[in-house]
Amino acid sequence: MTTDEARSELGETDAPEEDEVAQAFDRIVSQGAQRLHRTWREVLSTGLAGGLEVGVGVLALLAVYAETGSHLLAGLAFSIGFIALLLARSELFTEGFLVPVTAVVAGRAGIGQLAKLWSGTLVANLVGGWLVMWIVVHALPELGVTAIESATTFVDAPLDLQSVCLAFLAGSSITLMTRMQQGAESETGKIVAAVAGAFVLAGLVLFHSILDSLIIFAGIHAGGPFGYGDWIAWFWYTTLLNMAGGLLVVTALRLVRSKELIQRERDDVRTEG
Repeated sequence: MTTDEARSELGETDAPEEDEVAQAFDRIVSQGAQRLHRTWREVLSTGLAGGLEVGVGVLALLAVYAETGSHLLAGLAFSIGFIALLLARSELFTEGFLVPVTAVVAGRAGIGQLAKLWSGTLVANLVGGWLVMWIVVHALPELGVTAIESATTFVDAPLDLQSVCLAFLAGSSITLMTRMQQGAESETGKIVAAVAGAFVLAGLVLFHSILDSLIIFAGIHAGGPFGYGDWIAWFWYTTLLNMAGGLLVVTALRLVRSKELIQRERDDVRTEG
């Protein structure tokens, strides 16, 4: 008996993998396919809601950092944004690496649908975040100084090895958070993963394309000594490196781990066709 056959005999499923891996894979493919088959209206509205909800997390982050001066406590406060994303079923651009890509590789959707999800979600996240940061700065002007101080960390950062590693780590970390949530069986487990992801991203001041863009937007709204050109100069490489971290580390390893399951899914697609 081969190793794969033995695992099939010992497990509850007939997949050539451990039961937990097979079940998580099925969930990922199913969810990814549903997200990739959204219309433009659904992509944009879900992404806009995601930007608004992350903005609430940034509000909490700025408020706690202004009071404590602690990035770690501010990172825990920011977890409100990730918990809101999870429970409201909204979409964040950097959460779109593992799940949709797996669905595409498994043959349940196409590259064009993936490009639509990524581009629509990215733009909508930024628009929603820009709007909520405008409201925050005008509602709570005392947070303006904190926003400018925090934003300066990003807009003044040179494109050097440290910046590259900070952005790469951010992409890897949030995709790992996604994988943890997919593996969790309960809402409580998923919330714990959201808090952990927020703590690492915001608490350690990693370079995250959406989260930190909102902080920069708040700094611009507050009259900081920088503008949208400074944001773009930071944003373009951060976005690409977030994608590299999420795709080349967590996603790639999961695809290698699930090679047989992917082949089985592609065979099912051909049979259905």
